[in-house]
Amino acid sequence: MKSLKILSVILLLSVLTFAQNEEIQQGKKAPNFKGTTLDGKNIELNKMLGKGPILVSFWATWCKPCMEELNEYQKIYEEYKQSGFEFIAISTDNEKTIAKVKPLVKSKQFSFTVITDSNSEIARKYYAYQIPYSVLIDKNGTVVYSHSGFMKGDEIKIKKLVKEQLNKSTN
Repeated sequence: MKSLKILSVILLLSVLTFAQNEEIQQGKKAPNFKGTTLDGKNIELNKMLGKGPILVSFWATWCKPCMEELNEYQKIYEEYKQSGFEFIAISTDNEKTIAKVKPLVKSKQFSFTVITDSNSEIARKYYAYQIPYSVLIDKNGTVVYSHSGFMKGDEIKIKKLVKEQLNKSTN
């Protein structure tokens, strides 16, 4: 019984910690980052700002919820990319699994931007301690939403927020 109480307290503290990390980011300027896409192009977040919202998702090849999330985000990206929406998927795979990133992206026919962060430099800037972890950034570079984990249905909220941000971009 005592171990159940201890486990409950640990679980509660973990949930509160992750919730705080999400709240800390919202309303703040998104940290800039640079990366190289799988096809060798250099990108920088700050240079992508100004057109529309940018969704950043931290993921790994071995993470099943990440794959489900990326499949859903691909659909949203296809629907809104012509309107100025950008999607950057940042792989947190380490040196043991990094070789799987490019073949997986190709096999899934993902058309969004993918960069790797095997040393977790970008993930640390975003407090992405748990994956999948998503951050929606408005066209001015402000974090408007962040979320850890993925459950079927989470993509509905992301799609709604992307639409809201795109409406703000055109007004």
